[in-house]
Amino acid sequence: MGRVLVTEELAESGLAAMRDAGNEVDVRLGLSPEELLAAVPGAHALVIRSATKVTDEVLAAGRDLVVVGRAGIGLDNVDVPAATRRGVMVVNAPQSNVLSAAEHAMALLLAQARNIPQAHAALTAGRWERSRWEGVELHGRVLGVVGLGRIGALFAQRALAFGLRLIAYDPYVSPERCRQLGILLRDTLEEVVAEADFVSIHVAKTKETMGLFDAELLAKAKPGMRIVNCARGGIVDEQALHDAIVAGHIGGAALDVFAEEPTTSSPLFALPQVVVTPHLGASTAEAQDKAGSTIAEMVVLALSGDFVPFAVNVNAAEASETVRPFLGLAERLGRTLASLTGGLPSELEISYEGGLAEHDTRILTLSVLKGLLTAASDDQVSYVNAPQLATERGLDVKETTTTVAQDYVNLIDVRGGEHSVSGTIGGDRGEPRIVDIDGHKVDVPPVSHLLVVRNDDRNGMVALVAQTLADAGVGIENMSLGKSPDAPTALMAIATYGPVPDETLERLRAADGISAVAAIDEP
Repeated sequence: MGRVLVTEELAESGLAAMRDAGNEVDVRLGLSPEELLAAVPGAHALVIRSATKVTDEVLAAGRDLVVVGRAGIGLDNVDVPAATRRGVMVVNAPQSNVLSAAEHAMALLLAQARNIPQAHAALTAGRWERSRWEGVELHGRVLGVVGLGRIGALFAQRALAFGLRLIAYDPYVSPERCRQLGILLRDTLEEVVAEADFVSIHVAKTKETMGLFDAELLAKAKPGMRIVNCARGGIVDEQALHDAIVAGHIGGAALDVFAEEPTTSSPLFALPQVVVTPHLGASTAEAQDKAGSTIAEMVVLALSGDFVPFAVNVNAAEASETVRPFLGLAERLGRTLASLTGGLPSELEISYEGGLAEHDTRILTLSVLKGLLTAASDDQVSYVNAPQLATERGLDVKETTTTVAQDYVNLIDVRGGEHSVSGTIGGDRGEPRIVDIDGHKVDVPPVSHLLVVRNDDRNGMVALVAQTLADAGVGIENMSLGKSPDAPTALMAIATYGPVPDETLERLRAADGISAVAAIDEP
């Protein structure tokens, strides 16, 4: 566990969860960029929302950072590529505010259609302007939904209840999925804006979507079309939108997000056809509590070295109940192979056999790489940067899977250079075991201190090794002997209670009948 720096408001349930896991939670709200650079050194986790900018400079200052947690969906304020290069995991809470955001988009749609904020402001100012703020019915009108992800789909379901006819544009969604939702899919965004009376935006902020609703697209819109944006600022060109409303081509807009936030002045604010809110899409008690709890859970998992489901820069989608127990074993197998080869092999072959082969094993491959690269280099290796480091070092990684395992229900076999090591989980208590080293059948737990000795297959060798260890004061916790399948040699895999001193290793290597000695010592 470690120090968690929290720079924005987080639900107390999330703060408590991180403290209960043994972390020091350091809450510092409202930090300037300079103050953040001074506060982040020594932090192992940085928890933010939308206001804190996590730049490459911040990541460089946070040399001990393991994870950056964004309590929300968007990550446009985090330099994710820089975090990946530095091996820092980036996690978010993608499902925490989807319902709140969908409901807020629906609220803005209704507010825009019925001029509710304008009428409220007039009445509270002493003006009864009943005829001025006449609205329109939603029933029977065409609503275009741009983006049918989690929020877009939830919004569409709610809009259907108002009798709207729904069309959508999303290049990543199939027509069949749209039919299931009761929506007609259009091939282009231009088709949507030309047909829709209202358009609601639900896409992520990317290079492709920045300025998506520009002057050119707005000019192609159906006269009087109204826009709702609860997604991200910058997707709609605000100046172009202003000009189109003033010209009378666009009927109005309801905006929760802006290109620059916070913002308290905009030409759009002066237009009576525009309804605005200050980025309130996720601002419900329920969403805040879910975001805080979710991000706290992700941070605790990251700091404990476990699989993190919502890591956005880890090349693994899941760790199923079948796969998860093998994570620690896979990392140990990687470390063991590095010790056997005396460094980094040029090629790594990983084979998954049995039931494991039916699951997504990418997280296991990352675990093997993490163990191998940690043992073979001085780099700070994580699930995040392991593939990049492997590529930089010219390591060719090959994976194979087969549902047929000869001797075990599940097996991970790792090979590199002239060496190999295999492991499984078995027994009544489901314990991890190393079951093969360099083709020799063994049975030892993947302990912190493992001594592997290659020797002639003759009497007295076990006694020689045991006595040498005893002379050095090294106790033996577990021992397994394996004969070579095709040579008059044998292998000893010895779990010791502590590391074997270097001078003892040299004595063993110099002993008659011993051909190789490798010590695997892990923290």
